[in-house]
Amino acid sequence: MSELSIRQAIGADLSALLELEQACFSGDRISKRRFQHWLKATNCVFLVAEDSQGLVGYGLVLLHKGTRLSRLYSLAVASRGRHHGVARQLMQQLEEDTSARGRLYMRLEVAKSNTGAIRLYESLGYICFDEYSDYYEDHTDALRMQKRIRFMQSVQAYKPTPWYQQTTEFSCGPAALMMAMASLDKQVTLSQGLELDIWREATTIFMTSGLGGCHPLGLALAAQRRGFTATAYISSRNPLFIEGVRSEHKKSVMTEVDKQFHVKAEAEGVETIYADVTQNQIQAWLTEGFAVLVLISTYRMDGLKAPHWVTVTAVDDICLYVHDPDPDDKHQLPIDCQHIPIARENFAKMSAFGNKRLRTAVVIRK
Repeated sequence: MSELSIRQAIGADLSALLELEQACFSGDRISKRRFQHWLKATNCVFLVAEDSQGLVGYGLVLLHKGTRLSRLYSLAVASRGRHHGVARQLMQQLEEDTSARGRLYMRLEVAKSNTGAIRLYESLGYICFDEYSDYYEDHTDALRMQKRIRFMQSVQAYKPTPWYQQTTEFSCGPAALMMAMASLDKQVTLSQGLELDIWREATTIFMTSGLGGCHPLGLALAAQRRGFTATAYISSRNPLFIEGVRSEHKKSVMTEVDKQFHVKAEAEGVETIYADVTQNQIQAWLTEGFAVLVLISTYRMDGLKAPHWVTVTAVDDICLYVHDPDPDDKHQLPIDCQHIPIARENFAKMSAFGNKRLRTAVVIRK
């Protein structure tokens, strides 16, 4: 095989990319339209490998907005390039360029039957940590693998936490609380029934649009009623979330709900602490064995200024890691929402919601 060069993919590569895709895959192919999208996109690393005969391979990595996570979306090598190290060189360059874009982890999925690719990924340091049944169009199973591609201090606080995907647009709070409870008690069953029960107990009734999200005191009360000790940290004494609601009627209802939550919290022994929530506190809580869910603004992740509950799973010098119960687009897999690394400086901005910079967290223990 002639000398190989690796470079950024450009629009002129489109025809060759389509030809390579057709030759390499019998299903789950990237369409012409999607190739055109990724060739212009900024949230990816898209490289091609060339020899004297032309394009011999490509690799596409997606960069998840607002996090330190990346995902190998597709890797293809022409038959003439196999067993000549093309895939390895592409992967190494993808990792280098992705790391330079600030990502700490690369994740990928590979057909369980593709032993050659699995050996390659393992030789590069990827570790299998999950498996999906009936993943591809031909119903074959897939392995999920991950590698740390950029140096990171060892995790200082970690809470093993099962992941649960919310089943409605408005139940991130219950989903986050369920994950937190299950991390403390293996007897907790993660189900839609429990999710909806908690939502009915914790909802603010209305939100900026549609049905209401969940109040920190509502979630704390729901945890307390299920055998946990809960503390709500809230940086404001004012009624929550009404600044984004225009209707005076809705504001009055939400104000009354806020008042009711405070009355019930006092009656049922839920501690309410009016103070800011710091990253050092979150780290200390995890170290002590508590479970923590926090409210973030999703603006830096999806461009929407929506309040969203996530469960914190780990903390180190560089990042906080969270389980997000809501895969937000068709390119995200459930595994992309687990232990998401969010840089501390980004988390500091994401965890302050609205114009009044609300910070709130619910801390539970068994």
